[in-house]
Amino acid sequence: MADISLSGSKMLLMAGTANRPLAEEIAAQLNEPLCRVTIRRFADGEIFVKIDENVRGQDVFIIQPTNAPAENLIELMILIDAAKRASAARVTAVIPYFGYARQDRKDQPRVAISAKLMANLITTAGAERVLGLDFHQHQLQGFFDIPVDHLYAAPVLVQHYRQKQMHQPVVVAPDVGAAKMARGFAKRLDASLAIIDKRRPSANVAEVVNVVGEVDDRDCLLVDDMIDTAGTMTEGIMALKRLGARNVFACASHALLSGPAVDRLASSEVTEVAVTNTIQIPEERRFEKLKILSIAPLLAQAVRFTHSDQSVSSLFG
Repeated sequence: MADISLSGSKMLLMAGTANRPLAEEIAAQLNEPLCRVTIRRFADGEIFVKIDENVRGQDVFIIQPTNAPAENLIELMILIDAAKRASAARVTAVIPYFGYARQDRKDQPRVAISAKLMANLITTAGAERVLGLDFHQHQLQGFFDIPVDHLYAAPVLVQHYRQKQMHQPVVVAPDVGAAKMARGFAKRLDASLAIIDKRRPSANVAEVVNVVGEVDDRDCLLVDDMIDTAGTMTEGIMALKRLGARNVFACASHALLSGPAVDRLASSEVTEVAVTNTIQIPEERRFEKLKILSIAPLLAQAVRFTHSDQSVSSLFG
């Protein structure tokens, strides 16, 4: 792919309907208005998109998480296509939450690798760059044939927990897959590390087998990239309290909060559940122990650095 010259091009922010409040926060951080876009449904449910401003020669950033329903992904692709056909100089897909990321390999016969398929669709639609945050697996960056800037919510979450007076803090990985993420948190919080050994009898079902590490009479922080049905989190919370933990905090980048998640967390012994606003959480899915932190300043900085061709990785130095 030939290099695209963006010298003198104007930054243009655009948003789908999946998480409009986050897009508005990012725009406010950048002191830029959101581009006017008409998004509506035909009678049969098909999505109609029309960009109501000139985007020719502009550096376009389209902000849209791709959580369920699947229309969010379709909307993103149609927005990308509309911007490309309107002669945008470059289109960057800003995807705070990348859906369909859990199916990233053939771990059983006759299953799809949907994460690769979604990457292909976004690329084919015309995106020339992706800004993503806390992919379910880091190797998803390699599924795209375009540049990917992979951001981390860790600075936002770490700053939140630095302000708490935690007693002998222990960062706990809810499974082996989250150990690297937990180790990063432990280093930044000057905390020790523990890992929960669990097994999954079936999808969305988790059972704690053992906890590796010292948690008795300590404040524990369970960290993960997402909370879906909260089965993993609540099992971990119960195991840690059973082993004598003083307080159990839980945090995740993405709050899907599907099915029984809210009831499970609200009735658990967790002290607080901190998440970011990568996904718009409706009022009926919020509960007293839930703390929502804004990821907008971090994403705004990443957009600014991308537009001005600065190093995005410097945000995490």
